[in-house]
Amino acid sequence: MSRFVFSADAHITEPGDLFVENLPASMHAYALRAEVGEGFMQTMIGDQIVHRLKLGGEGRSDAMKMRRAGSRDLKMRVADMEADGVDGEICYPSLGLMLYHIADPDAELATAQIYNDWTRHYFDGYENRFVRCGILPVRRLEDTMAEMKRVASFGITSAMLPAVSPKGVPTYNLDAWDPVFQLASDLGMVFVFHTGTGGNPVIERGAGGAIINYTHQMTEAQDTIMRLVSGGILERFPKVQTAFIESGASWLAGLSERMDEVFEAHHYYVRPKLSLKPSEYVRRQVKVAFQYDRGCVMSRSVTGHEALMFASDYPHMEGTFPQTRKVIDDLFVGIDIPATEQRDILGGTAARLFKFPGAPAA
Repeated sequence: MSRFVFSADAHITEPGDLFVENLPASMHAYALRAEVGEGFMQTMIGDQIVHRLKLGGEGRSDAMKMRRAGSRDLKMRVADMEADGVDGEICYPSLGLMLYHIADPDAELATAQIYNDWTRHYFDGYENRFVRCGILPVRRLEDTMAEMKRVASFGITSAMLPAVSPKGVPTYNLDAWDPVFQLASDLGMVFVFHTGTGGNPVIERGAGGAIINYTHQMTEAQDTIMRLVSGGILERFPKVQTAFIESGASWLAGLSERMDEVFEAHHYYVRPKLSLKPSEYVRRQVKVAFQYDRGCVMSRSVTGHEALMFASDYPHMEGTFPQTRKVIDDLFVGIDIPATEQRDILGGTAARLFKFPGAPAA
C-alpha cells in the first residue's frame, strides 16, 4: 500500500561563501562560514568559533563521510528521497542555524535577508517536493516584523525563530512578542523553533557528553512551549501555529500534564489567568517533529495525534536516511492506532501545516 510521507525536518547546505560574498565589507567580521582548523570542522562568525565538530582520520569526520550530495544538489536530493520513500520536505538551513550567534543587529538582519533571498529561488522548479522556510532576525523585533512581511511577499509561509532567546532578547513569555505574534496571525505564518538555535547546546564536554548534549536539547523546546503557554501568548493569538523541530516528541505528554497539574493545584498563583488548561493550548497550537519516538504515539491521548509530525532529518547522522522506509515500518508496530492517524503523523499534518502543494486532504 502506498503511503504519503512528508518530512517536517530536513536540511540544505548553503554555498560556503554565501554570507562572506554577500555581506558588505563593513560586516565581514560577522560573516558566517565553515572551515577546517586544529582537527575540527568549525563554524565561524568572523574569528569567533560558534560550533565545531571533531575530525576523524585523514581530516574527515564521520559526519563528513556521511554527508549526502543531496544536501547541495537537488536532483540528487530527489533521487535520495525517492529511494527512501519521502514525498516532500520542509528544508531548514545549515550555516544559517547559527544566525542567532550574531550579536550585531544590523549584521543579523543582513544575514537573514541574504539567506531568505537565496532560499527564495533555490527551490525553483522543485515546488512539488520542497517547502521553503525563512529565518528571522530577533535582535530588534521591528526587524523581525519587517522581514516577516518581506518573506511573506515571496510566498513563504513559515519562518524560524530561535529555540532559545539569545542574551538581550525578550523571552517568549513576555508581551514584547505580542506585535510579532499578531503579525504572524495576520499573515498566517507558522513559527518554527529548531533545536540548537539561540543558545549553546554543549553543556557537557566530559564523560557521556555526546549523549547528554543531544538529549538535553529537548529542554529548549520544553522551555519555550512552557513560556508561550504560561505567558499567555498562545491564548492571545489562537490562530498562530508553532512547530518544534529536532527535539523529539515523547516528552510532550508529560510536559502537558505537568503544566495542567500546577495550573489547577496552584491556580491562586497563576498569572496571567488562562481560559484553557495548558494541554489545550498544546493540542491547538503546538506541533513537534520526531524521528524514532514511539512513546509519543503511545501517549497521543494527552497531546492529540495532530501534534505529532514524522521527520527524516536528512542528511544528519541522527536522521533516518537511508533507512526511512524501515523506520516507518517499525514505528507503529504493536500500537493500536487508526490508519487515518498514521497518515496524519507520517505526513498529512506537516504537509497541511506548511502548505505543501501535494498535501492530502484532512
